[in-house]
Amino acid sequence: MNWTWSIRSSDGGMNGLEFCRCLTAGGHERVLVHAAPAKASVEVIADDGTVVARGEAERKDDYSPMTLLELAGGTVRRFEVWPDDTLLGTVVLLAGGEAATLTAWEHAADRSWWRWSVELSNHTGRPADWSPPENDVSR
Repeated sequence: MNWTWSIRSSDGGMNGLEFCRCLTAGGHERVLVHAAPAKASVEVIADDGTVVARGEAERKDDYSPMTLLELAGGTVRRFEVWPDDTLLGTVVLLAGGEAATLTAWEHAADRSWWRWSVELSNHTGRPADWSPPENDVSR
């Protein structure tokens, strides 16, 4: 079963602004978000309309270019992270609606610069829980 991740910025307009609406295979209990808004409403919905998780995810730590969202008991937890090897293979949600897989990450010790790579893949027809052959995607 696929999951749709909807992230809205709580800043901007009376009802906020849509940041991304991304489709992933089901079961991804954690995802990264690139350049996440400081205040965000997150909703994860399964193909059958079931709410997987919902919550407000406000930045509490110093800014990082990557935010880790974790689902826990129907709610969403947020962490600002500088990825390491343990997060390679994690899905990255991008503004506008693409979902990719983190393949590489490096940054300066003082965090003055970073470089990262993602892989994009897709399939027509939205088959449930599809992933590319031999793809190592973390759930």
